[in-house]
Amino acid sequence: MTPDLTAVSSTADPSTTLTADVVVVGGGAAGLAAAIALGRSRRSVVLVDAGEPRNAPAEGAHNVLGQEGISPLELLARGRAEAEAYGVRLVSGRVTGASGVVDSFTLEIDGAPVASTTQQVTARRVILATGLVDELPDVPGVAQAWGHTVLHCPYCHGWEVRDQRIAVLATSENALHQVMLFRQLSDDVTLFLHDAPEPTEEQWDQLAALGVRVVTPRVERLVVDGTQVRAVEVEGGRSFAVDAVAVGPRFIARTELYEALGGEKTLSPFGEQIVADPRGATAVPGVWVAGNSGDLMAMVAAAAASGVMAGAAVNGDLAVADLARAVAERRAPFSAAMESEVALAVAGDRRHGL
Repeated sequence: MTPDLTAVSSTADPSTTLTADVVVVGGGAAGLAAAIALGRSRRSVVLVDAGEPRNAPAEGAHNVLGQEGISPLELLARGRAEAEAYGVRLVSGRVTGASGVVDSFTLEIDGAPVASTTQQVTARRVILATGLVDELPDVPGVAQAWGHTVLHCPYCHGWEVRDQRIAVLATSENALHQVMLFRQLSDDVTLFLHDAPEPTEEQWDQLAALGVRVVTPRVERLVVDGTQVRAVEVEGGRSFAVDAVAVGPRFIARTELYEALGGEKTLSPFGEQIVADPRGATAVPGVWVAGNSGDLMAMVAAAAASGVMAGAAVNGDLAVADLARAVAERRAPFSAAMESEVALAVAGDRRHGL
């Protein structure tokens, strides 16, 4: 799959090269939360987004405190309105290139299909909230029902398929973890080994203890009606009626911009990501990450929280830099007037004569 690098409507002058304290790439929960945190600190922020959120197929976002079940697109629309209220400039487009160093980054933007949109943003700091791509099993029917009755996260969508007939389509040893979690939601769980290795003796015992059926032939296809899975068909033509299918995608973070800025992506058992500290700072000075770019498992609320943390960290970093620059500018050139100001500030009303 070709990674999508970027944010939705443009509120900026399309003919102008934008300059900002911070450019945020990606307008999902993480990117918007970061932009809002910065906007509330009166930082100038440009957020660039291609308008292709990962969770767009889902009917609702879950475990979002106070917004349980909200449409993902409605959640983002509210977030964009909040960001604009704090002065964040939203730019439609796909970031196709990035260069520069701390205090002097340049991002190139392809604004297609809108003609004559902003082509460049320069900024002192960069937050990459570019998310990830779900690399799905190459089984007919999986993509068609993805985000509806083909699921991967029991916390995001498990409640909605509780007590139903759930199939776990295994592509690695991680499938046994999914079996355990989805078995908590339904008594009717079937493991289709497909591409996964043969379970160990201990794992066979665990599956038997959970009452999970195991089907060993490879899966040929999912029988899907619209977005509703009806059955899993295996080699030999046998079909098993199910209501939902759990899969384990490989999570591929969009790391192209990070690599263009001198960073290196990191491989994990679940995919590829950008490594950062708890507040989102990466190994590249001036570059932060938020959301699934740096945490493959982050759900909507966790992604938003990481965005707030990254936004606060970037604001703090800029505040330190601003203070150092202000001190340096005040000290050069030295003058008697400057020294008098310092004495006045230190002595206050204790100065001679008062």
